[in-house]
Amino acid sequence: MTNKIFITGIGPGDLQYLTPQAFHALNRCDAFVGYKMYLQLITPLTEGKETFSSGMKQETNRAEEAFRLAEEGKTVAVISSGDAGVYGMASLLWEMKMNNNSPVELEVIPGISSMFAAAALLGAPLGHDFCAISMSDLLTPWETIENRIEAAAKGDFVTAVYNPVSNDRYWQLMRLREIFLQHRNPQTPVGIARQVGRPEEEAYVTTLELLDASSIDMLSMVIIGNSQTQSFNGKLITPRGYSNKYGVEKTDIKPGRQIMHRSFHQILDEMGDVSNLSPEHLWVALYCIHTTADFSISSLIDVKPDSVDVLHNKLKSSKAPAIITDSNMGAEGIRKGMIDKLGLTVKCYINHEETLALANEKNITRAQAAVHVAIKEHPDAIFVFGNAPTGLMELIRLSRKGYASPTGVIGVPVGFVNVKESKHMLKYGLPDVPQVIIKGGRGGSNLAATIINAILSWDEAENMNPGEGM
Repeated sequence: MTNKIFITGIGPGDLQYLTPQAFHALNRCDAFVGYKMYLQLITPLTEGKETFSSGMKQETNRAEEAFRLAEEGKTVAVISSGDAGVYGMASLLWEMKMNNNSPVELEVIPGISSMFAAAALLGAPLGHDFCAISMSDLLTPWETIENRIEAAAKGDFVTAVYNPVSNDRYWQLMRLREIFLQHRNPQTPVGIARQVGRPEEEAYVTTLELLDASSIDMLSMVIIGNSQTQSFNGKLITPRGYSNKYGVEKTDIKPGRQIMHRSFHQILDEMGDVSNLSPEHLWVALYCIHTTADFSISSLIDVKPDSVDVLHNKLKSSKAPAIITDSNMGAEGIRKGMIDKLGLTVKCYINHEETLALANEKNITRAQAAVHVAIKEHPDAIFVFGNAPTGLMELIRLSRKGYASPTGVIGVPVGFVNVKESKHMLKYGLPDVPQVIIKGGRGGSNLAATIINAILSWDEAENMNPGEGM
């Protein structure tokens, strides 16, 4: 007596997807057991053979019948679509063999999973780490499924969604979308493949934001891209990273810039909904969060409209203004590669001999005196304050009197005394001057330099490619 069951995955449907191993196993079988639609897909192989078919939700009955037939000495095929080990019959049959200590021999014959067939039709969406989640809550509590959805979304996995929609299960996919939108860009590409490997086969690409359950059914596979997935000519491509690692392209991008690029994408994902932020505000916020690892700072940033664009164009023009900082740390934080590339003048007068003398003579702070010295040489500079509110206040006073005409002002001094007031004075005292402010007592030389770096790389913002000059 043979007493054997071949647990066989037949792929997505068409016999062309049947592996040679599966074809050989099925030809050895005396009896076939399976969901009636799956048996219909392999009709040429079942002709003249004993068959047992049943409908949905009758998996246990089919497994019991397979064991009964095998115990009679027959070689039995239990059919699953795709791969029998992926949401298929393999686990149930092995459980029953274990629990009943059955002598029947089991052999799993792998098949092409619906996930892989759909991925092939959609291009190359599974090029990096991925996972699969079933929306069916018949055997798994929805709370568990939702926890897995959350983990997949937060983990930036490409996610294949099985059993996305049915007549009774119409809301689960949209709840998945809602969770993913908390962690992914709304423009994340999503592929939908339906009836893969069958005459009715179709596939199309949409976005996470536009994903709609009404056009999807149980015969559909949904693949949600990760933060790196791209849409191209109706296909999905998730880079594995070979091009960057082995120099297929972008060989001039240094490791530091690659790290910053990845960091920015992670920050953007964790920021959630940024639709209320202007592009200039968002770009400055990404830089500031990257510097501080503090997401709350985004709410404190105040960018006068068009300031980033105006100052960027000024700094990249043939007559670029000087950049004057209120601390040597601020000057050192501006990327030297960009300074050299553009031929920019960056100066700090805080320790200048004339500054020290003027501070003693007039009994003012060195920051105030440094402003007086700076405007003699560069009255139209971009002034960058990350340390001294007195210096910022002095620049505003002298500008309002006509002694200086700054091209722009970065007003982010840090501290407690006169700090908030100095920022209010900048906003309302020089309302026509391009400016970036961090409200309240927050700020610092590191953030001042960071904002200048953000302005310098503004032309890279659309491609999310920060770090020029690193």
